[in-house]
Amino acid sequence: MEEQTLQIRRLSALLEVSQALGSTLDMGEAFEKTLEILDRELGLKRGAIALQDEGDKLSIKYAHGMSDSEIKRGKYRLDEGVTGRVASTGKPVIVPQVSKEPLFLNRTSRRSEGQEESFVCVPIRDRRKTVGVLSVIFPYQQNRNYDDLVKLLSIIVGMIGQSLRLGQMVQQEKALLTEENTLLKRELQQKYDFRNIVGTSKEMREVYEQVAQVAHSNTTVLVRGESGTGKELVAHAIHYNSPRAAKPFVKVNCAALPETLIEAELFGHEKGAFTGAMARKRGRFELADGGTLFLDEIGDLSPAMQVKLLRVLQEREFERVGGVETVKVNVRMITATNVDLETAVQDGRFRSDLYYRLNVFSIYLPPLRERRTDILLLAEHFLDKYNKQSGKRIKRISTPAIDMLMSYHWPGNVRELENVIERTTLVADGNVIHGYHLPPTLQTAEGSGTVTRVSLEQAVAAFEKDMIKDALKTTRGNRARAARMLDTTERILGYKVKNYEIDCKRYRG
Repeated sequence: MEEQTLQIRRLSALLEVSQALGSTLDMGEAFEKTLEILDRELGLKRGAIALQDEGDKLSIKYAHGMSDSEIKRGKYRLDEGVTGRVASTGKPVIVPQVSKEPLFLNRTSRRSEGQEESFVCVPIRDRRKTVGVLSVIFPYQQNRNYDDLVKLLSIIVGMIGQSLRLGQMVQQEKALLTEENTLLKRELQQKYDFRNIVGTSKEMREVYEQVAQVAHSNTTVLVRGESGTGKELVAHAIHYNSPRAAKPFVKVNCAALPETLIEAELFGHEKGAFTGAMARKRGRFELADGGTLFLDEIGDLSPAMQVKLLRVLQEREFERVGGVETVKVNVRMITATNVDLETAVQDGRFRSDLYYRLNVFSIYLPPLRERRTDILLLAEHFLDKYNKQSGKRIKRISTPAIDMLMSYHWPGNVRELENVIERTTLVADGNVIHGYHLPPTLQTAEGSGTVTRVSLEQAVAAFEKDMIKDALKTTRGNRARAARMLDTTERILGYKVKNYEIDCKRYRG
C-alpha cells in the first residue's frame, strides 16, 4: 500500500512538473516551481539546478532550500566532485550516504552532526550534450528505492532540457527581433529625415525650417495643405527627428472611419461595450503612449468627437468606450487637414476652442502648381524609384515631356505626379520617356492648357521636331551622329533643322 501511494505521488509530481514547465516562458519561475514540487511530493531537503557556464564550469542557477551564500558557493569544475563527474560523464550518480563518499564536496550542505543524507545527481542533456545537472538531497533512508527515483528524475531532466532549449530559442528570437526593430527604426529615421524630402523651391525651404524648429519640442502641430501635398510625410519627419523617435508613430485617417467606430478606434473599448466587443481593445491613443499620434483629415471630425478630443488634449486622459477607468497618456499630437478651418469655425462646423488647441504651430504645404521648380526634381526622384521597382533602366525624360509636365496644373499635387511617373515607367519601351508616354490628361486642353486643336500636318511636324530635338540632345548637338540615329542623311537632317529653326548649339557642351 505504501509503495502504491509513493507511485501515485511520483506520477502526480510528473504531471505538476510538466504543467509548471509548460505554463510559462520564464525559466527561473518554471525551474524554481519544479524544485518546490519535488520538495512537496518527494520530500527532498534541498535541490538545485546547475548549468554549464562559458568554459568548463558549472554554477547553481536555481535552488530550493538554500540560502544565497550557499548558492554562491555552488560552483564546480567539470572534473570536480560528484556534480562535476556527472556533468563530464553524462551519467547519473547515487550517493546513499554522503558522509561515506570522498568525492562529495559538501559545498552547499548544512548537514548537522549525526544527520545522514542521501545525494542523487542526474545530467540535464540537450541534443546529446550535457548542459547541466539536477541534484537533490534527501534524509537518509536505508531501504529507499534509488532506481525508481533516478528514473523519475531522468524524465524530469528531459523536460528541463526541452524547456532550456525552448527558452534559448525564444531568447535568440527576441534578440533577432530587437535587432530587426532597431534596424527598422534606423531606416525609418533615415527615410523620413526631412532632408530627404524632395524640393528646393523657396516655399519648401520654409517648410524645412519650420520642421527643424518644431521637431525637438512636444508642441502640437497642425499641417495644412491640399490633398496629395505630402502632409503625412511631414508628420513622419517631425516624429522621427524628435526625442520621441524611438516610440510609436500611430496614424489615423479621421475621414476613413465611420462616426460609430471612430470613438472606439481612438479611445479603445471594454469587453461587452457594444455588439461584437468580445474583448478589451486598446485605442490609438494608448498605442501611441510615449510617441506621436497623427490625426489626418481632422476637419472631418463630428461635433461630438471634437468635444471628446478636446478633453484629451486638455487633460491628457480619457475613458475607454463602455469603461469607467481613467487612462492617462503621454502623446504628442500632429494633425492635418485640407479644410479651411477658419471658415469651418465661422460656419459652426468646427469648435473654436479645439481649433486654438490644435493650431499651436501651423505648417502650410504649398500645392505643386505653386512650386513648379520642384516638378522636375520630383519626377526624376519618382523615375528612379519606379526604375528600381520595375527593373527598368529609363535614363531621362525628353524635353517635350518635361514641357508637358511643367505646363500641367496638377490638381492631385505630388501624389498625382507620382502616379503619372509610375504609369509612364510601365508603358515606356525604351530608355527615354517621351510625351506620348504620358497619360491623356496631360496631352489635352483640359489637362494641360496647351494647344487646343491642330491639323494632321501640324501634329506630324511637331512629332518630327521632337524626335530631332531628342536625337540632338542625345548626341550633344552632333548632326552626323543624330542623322545616323534617325536613320536619315545629314543633308536631310540639316534641311529639317533649318526648317524647324532648331538651334544645335543649345545641345552642345
